[in-house]
Amino acid sequence: MTDLRDDTRDLFRALTGAEPVGLWSAPGRVNLIGEHTDYNDGFVLPFAIDRRTLVAAGARDDGVIRVASALGDEVVEAPVAELGALVAEGGLQHHWAGYALGVAWALGEPVERGGAGLDLVAVPGLDLVIDSNVPIGAGLSSSAALECAVAVALTDLWRLDVDRPRLARVGRLAENEAVGAPTGIMDQSASLLGRRDAAVFLDCRSLDAEVVDLGFAAAGLTVLVIDTHVKHSHATGGYRERRASCEAGAAAMGVPSLRDLEVDDLPRARELLDDVTFRRVRHVVTENRRVLDTVRTLRLEGAAAIGPLLDASHVSMRDDFEISVPELDLAVETAQSNGAIGARMTGGGFGGAAIALVPEGELSRVKVAVDGAFAEHGFTAPTLFTVTPSEGATRET
Repeated sequence: MTDLRDDTRDLFRALTGAEPVGLWSAPGRVNLIGEHTDYNDGFVLPFAIDRRTLVAAGARDDGVIRVASALGDEVVEAPVAELGALVAEGGLQHHWAGYALGVAWALGEPVERGGAGLDLVAVPGLDLVIDSNVPIGAGLSSSAALECAVAVALTDLWRLDVDRPRLARVGRLAENEAVGAPTGIMDQSASLLGRRDAAVFLDCRSLDAEVVDLGFAAAGLTVLVIDTHVKHSHATGGYRERRASCEAGAAAMGVPSLRDLEVDDLPRARELLDDVTFRRVRHVVTENRRVLDTVRTLRLEGAAAIGPLLDASHVSMRDDFEISVPELDLAVETAQSNGAIGARMTGGGFGGAAIALVPEGELSRVKVAVDGAFAEHGFTAPTLFTVTPSEGATRET
C-alpha cells in the first residue's frame, strides 16, 4: 500500500508538476452473500477488502476537471460546469473516466434523484490522478472503489457536508446514468461503510446499514479469492437481461419488487411465470433468505457455520440465475472438495472471481488443487489471493 501511495503521488507530479493537496482511497469489496438482490430492494452482506483505489488530487483555477490513471495513458478533461451536458450526450458511457467524472456530475444532481444538490458552477476545477490494486473485471468492484475514492476526495476538496449513505447514492447515480451500468447500491455502500473484521448488512430498500462482526480471524478462517480472468461487464449483456427478468417477474406477481416475495410465494410464482422468469425470481427470493440466515448464523453460531449457505448460493446462481461459467464452477467445486468450508462465485457473474472460506491450515492445499484443476481443464491459470475485511473509504494524507 505504501508503494501504491508513492506511485500515485509520483504520477500526479508527472502530470501536473505540482504536489497533490491530498490522497484519498476506497476499497474494493467481496460480497459474502446476497447476489443480484440489491437492485431488487433486497438484502446483501458485503465487506470491504484490503485492495484499494487511490486518488491524488489538487485544485485548478480554470474550472476544468482533469482525470488520469496509472492504468492507461489517456488524460480526460471537461469543464465542471459542462458535465451535465456531457452526460446527457452519452459522452461518458462505458468509459473508465465516466466513473470519476460521473461522480462529480452526480454531486450536482438534485437530492431527490440521488445527487447532492451541489452548484457545479460554483466549485473549482481539479486534477485527479488514479491508481489501484483492485483487480479489474474480477467481480471485486473496482468501479465502486474508483467512484468512492473520488467521492470522498471531492467531498473534502469542495468542502461538502454529505454523509456516507448519500455518497453511496451519488456513486450509484454516476454508474447508472453517466456510465450506463444498471447496478444497485451494494458496492458503493460496502466501499464507504466497511469496517475492519466486519461486513455491512445492508437493506437495499431502506438503505439502513448495520455492521456485523465476522470473526474470521478468531475462527481461523481465511477468505481466498480465485480470479478466473474471465472478463465481464456490468454495462452490457446478461446482467441487464437478468435485471429485466426480475422486473418482469415482480410485475407479473403484482409486487413493487422481488423483495416483497417470500419463499412461501414461490409455488404461486411457478404457476404464473414462464420457467426462465420463475427461476430468476426463485434465485432472488431464496438468496434474500440466505442473507438473513447468514447474519443470524454469524451471530448465534459463528463464522464456521456459514459454509452451507455459501454453497447453496452458488448452486442458485449457477442453476436458477445462470450467471456462472465453467471456470467459476470448477473453482468452487475444487475448493469445496479440498478443505474449504464453503465457496461461491461473487459479483455480477459471467466471469470474475469465486471466493472460498478456508481454514488457515487448508489454504495451501486448496490453492494447489485449484491451480492443478485449471491446468487439467486447459483454462487460463487463475490468480489466487487472500483478502481481509477492512476499513472503508478514507483520506490517506
